[in-house]
Amino acid sequence: MRERGQWLILAAAMLWGTTGTAQALAPPGATPVAIGAVRIALGGSLMLAYALKIGAFRLKRRWPIGLTLAGATCMAAYQLLFFAGVARAGVALGTIVGIGSVPVLGGVIGYLVYREHPGRRWALATLMAVVGCGLLLFPGSHQQTDGLGLFLAVGAGLAYAIYTAVSKRLIESQPPEAVMAVTFCLGAILLLPVICMADFSWLASPGGLAVALHLGVNTVGIAYILFGRGLRTVPVSTTATLTLAEPLTAGVLGILVLGERLTGMALAGILLIFAGLGWLTLGKNSK
Repeated sequence: MRERGQWLILAAAMLWGTTGTAQALAPPGATPVAIGAVRIALGGSLMLAYALKIGAFRLKRRWPIGLTLAGATCMAAYQLLFFAGVARAGVALGTIVGIGSVPVLGGVIGYLVYREHPGRRWALATLMAVVGCGLLLFPGSHQQTDGLGLFLAVGAGLAYAIYTAVSKRLIESQPPEAVMAVTFCLGAILLLPVICMADFSWLASPGGLAVALHLGVNTVGIAYILFGRGLRTVPVSTTATLTLAEPLTAGVLGILVLGERLTGMALAGILLIFAGLGWLTLGKNSK
């Protein structure tokens, strides 16, 4: 069951890795705030419809109000921080710094909240993947680094790490589809003041609509259903490391789609991430 859960989280992370490229391909006028708002609102609505269809709310168990609000707040904050960080720091750099900080933060949170002891396999796999992310930073090292963009990206990583820990706790008593739907829909409600001030005219173009549908359906609706099911059987620390498939995917798409230059350092980083994720996923256990 754990191995299947790890593959589900990997698939979700690869879908998330397309978000930065989708933002880069969005029409002019598509601000980070508008993109994040559309993503969480559309994706949350789709997950709510799916959860209702499969009867995920039939369990009459009490929802922990505090944890639910914490998860929704973290998801809303992640949308704003991630897309703003990527817009300022660039797709590859913003994604790598933001998600690259999650394994360490997730490992610490997993230990403090769940008393998880990740073990040597997780430690070495995480080290390999984080070093690989560091090497991926070199292709853009000749450009001026945006300090605020990097700060926003790290903030997104922290929000995501907390969301992962909170979601795992909620999934212990509620179906994962229901947890994802509720936290996303509440997160969208929390963003309503921001949504009311955003410009959504870019959605009228075919390109803008395609970007919105991709972000809402693929990177939220499908990805977070996979993520929730995988999170049921996978520790928080291991989950955080597996999500490094997101910057890996972002880096590859940056090369293939956005024309970013592949250097020897970048290739070494990609191989290190592959090695770390492969060892963690294909290993017989997480020790």
